[in-house]
Amino acid sequence: MHITKQLVEHLAKLSLLELSPEEVERYTQELDSLMGYFEKLNRLDTAHIDPTFHVEPPTNVFREDEVRESFKREDLLPVFPAQEDGAIKVPKIIEAS
Repeated sequence: MHITKQLVEHLAKLSLLELSPEEVERYTQELDSLMGYFEKLNRLDTAHIDPTFHVEPPTNVFREDEVRESFKREDLLPVFPAQEDGAIKVPKIIEAS
């Protein structure tokens, strides 16, 4: 797969990123080089290579669910600098166009 400027611009638009023309050029070259490396790896014959495994046997790392008392809202709200209607107010970080 060959990476083009049009593809990088399209992906930037989908990701809501604003890229300068220099960034588009740089990312096009870097991604195209990376895809070339992946294509090289795909050409390797791995038919006679045994799959690798973890040295340690897999174990369940999840804890058991247990019901326990949580914090009370009225105790936590004073810690946060901005609240509104009993909820924590945070700055908006994403603006969809």
